[in-house]
Order: sequence, then structure tokens, then C-alpha cells
Amino acid sequence: MYRRTLLAAAGPLAATLGVLNRASPARAEAPGVTATEIKIGQTQAYSGPASAYGAIGRGLTAFFKRVNDGGGIAGRRINFISVDDGYMPPKAVEQTRRLVEQEGVSFLLNSLGTPSNSAVQKYLNQKKVPQLFVSSGADKWANPKEFPWTIGWQPSYRTEAQIYAKHILQNKPGGKLAVLYQNDDFGKDYVAGLRDVLGDRYDRMLAKAVSYEVTDPTIDSQIVTLQGSGADVLVTAATPKFSAQAIRKIYDLNWKPLHFLTNVSSSVAAVINPAGPERAVGIILGGYVKEVSDPAWENDPGMNEWRAFMKEYMPGADLADANYPFSYGVGGTTVQVLKQCDGDFSRENILKQATNLQTLQLPTLLPGITVSTSSTNYHPIRQLQMHRWNGTRWERFGNVIEGSGD
Repeated sequence: MYRRTLLAAAGPLAATLGVLNRASPARAEAPGVTATEIKIGQTQAYSGPASAYGAIGRGLTAFFKRVNDGGGIAGRRINFISVDDGYMPPKAVEQTRRLVEQEGVSFLLNSLGTPSNSAVQKYLNQKKVPQLFVSSGADKWANPKEFPWTIGWQPSYRTEAQIYAKHILQNKPGGKLAVLYQNDDFGKDYVAGLRDVLGDRYDRMLAKAVSYEVTDPTIDSQIVTLQGSGADVLVTAATPKFSAQAIRKIYDLNWKPLHFLTNVSSSVAAVINPAGPERAVGIILGGYVKEVSDPAWENDPGMNEWRAFMKEYMPGADLADANYPFSYGVGGTTVQVLKQCDGDFSRENILKQATNLQTLQLPTLLPGITVSTSSTNYHPIRQLQMHRWNGTRWERFGNVIEGSGD
């Protein structure tokens, strides 16, 4: 299914767009770029087991519509083509080739998922098509020597797991550890991050680690196995559908481990509400995007800007869905990249500017968390702040923690 959009901005982004709206001097046309248009592609899970993330594609679609309503970028409108891959790598390969070879997009933006992006990474690098701000925290997107055309956006899953391991050592050093992880690079990054910090203690602390496949109908049996191990600490590296299932099953079993949940399953709308807010009390995760329900952001200028955008461009959307402020941050980062291109929208220059971002502050990111990249730093966001679910919202605690990104 094809979603073609045409988008522009206000608030802190308005000044940026005011500069961008001025037509740039005529230059040789680059792939996906004409005098009136910049064509951007994305594969997204609008269907399948990760369909909750479809909100990201819808959010970016609306964001670029606003960009276009404001005059576009350097006199060009954004033609954002977001297509459904069902969270299936073979479909992602088919759709990505279609976007590049038939649609002729300039670059891929924020395509979803570790398995899907892994399946097209070599192809896009061989074609020298920028694979920008991959919608996955897999550590593998930060490998500029081997895959210079691929870069992530959100904090690395491995870094996130390192932070969780440090918290475990500080608060439950004698705990017995259980790990539930998706059987792919996404899930395995969490296991690697735990090992990074725990070292030899990992094997001594580990009571049980079990995986699941994205095609599994439920993970109930895995949760029963983990509870039976006697573990009192649980790290769940799962996408929203399975995270919600895990929360419900853990509650039904009356199991009360110190429970860490991956940030990609932080959405109240997609995970907590389907699981039951009362069942999630005490769960901990690392966050970097402002939580809509946090009263600290009630009069926050950045979140007011985002709320105004949502009211105008996404009326009726669930404001509790964390995927929307996430997509707003990705959109703002993309606008900054295109601004820095200064009218030269060649794929080489787009990549150069995407890897030359300096402490970019965005309306929906937590204070102290910025976007920075370089030719050797392909980890745009390297900081997290811990959050705990209190029954009605995520509560922040502790300081912003910066990972090494290694």
C-alpha cells in the first residue's frame, strides 16, 4: 500500500523552514530531486505483528505535509512515499527495490525494523542510496567503515541494555536474571549489552534466557518458563505486541520481578493500555522522548508546538502514542539535514550532512538529550533517562546517562 504525502513547520522549526523555503540556485538534478520536488521513501509495518509502529509513518506523513504547506524546502515539495512491508524482510526487499528502482527516491528515511533494514542494508550501500535514521536501535547501524550509507537515529539497544545492567548491579546485585528476547539482531543486542557490563557475572546471575520469533502467536509459554527459573529480575527485549502479552502474563502469574522493558515498547497507547495500566506498575525503561502524560511538559514550549501540530494535522490521533513525538523528532532532524545541504541534494551531500549534525535540540526530546553525528559517530542519540511506570504514567528518575555508543 502506498502512502504519498506532501509536508512544513512552526515554532522552533519555523525559523529553519523560513530559510529553507527560499528557492536555491539551479543545480544539476540528483536522483529523486527535481526543481520542484524531493522524493523520499520509507518501508513501514502498517500491517503484521509490529503494526503499532505504523503511527511513525503516519506521523512523518503529516509532518512533511506541514513542510509542504509552508512552502517546502528550498522551493521543493517533499514527496514522501511510505509503503507497507508487514514487518517481513522479503517484502521489505521488494518494496525497497521498488522505491529505489521504480519510484527513484533520493533516500530511504526511518524505515522500520531490525530484520527489514538488515535485509536491504547491503543493497542500499552498494547502490549508494542513503539509509537514513533507521527506525531501530540495533548497534549495527553505526558501522561507517563497512556500511557508510546507513545510520540510525535512536539510542542503541546495546547501550540501553548496558544502562539496565548497571541499574541491576546497583539495586539488585544478588538478583537472578531472566531475559526474553526477539530472535534477531534487535533482541540479541540486549543480550550483548547485558554481557558488556556484567561480564563473567552474566552467566552466574542468569537463571534463564529464552527467545521468541516474530511469527509466534503468543509468548505465554516463554513467560511461564522464565518464571519457573526462579528469576527475580527480568529484561524484556520485545516489540509492542509481545511486550503487552508479557506484561499481562506476568501479572496473571503473580510474578513480581524487577522488570526492565525496551524503550521501543514504551508507548502507553500501543503497550500499556492494551496490557492494562495496573498490570505494568513498577516496570522500568530508559527514555529519551518526552512522555506526553508527564505534567512537567504541560506548558513546555516544545510539547506545545507538537500538540498544536497534532491538533491541526492529525486530529483524532491518540496523543498517548509515543510514536508520534518520536516521528516528530525524526522529521525535525531530516529538515535540519536538508537545510544544511544548502540546495545541493546529491545523495553524497545528503549523507555528508546527516553525518555532520552538531548538538541538535528537538522539541520532543528530553532536556539534555541532543542529536550529534560525525563521519565516525553514527550514534545520533547517545543519552537516556530512566523512567518507571506508576500506574498512570511514566515517571522520570535519576540523571540523563550518556552511553559510549561503542
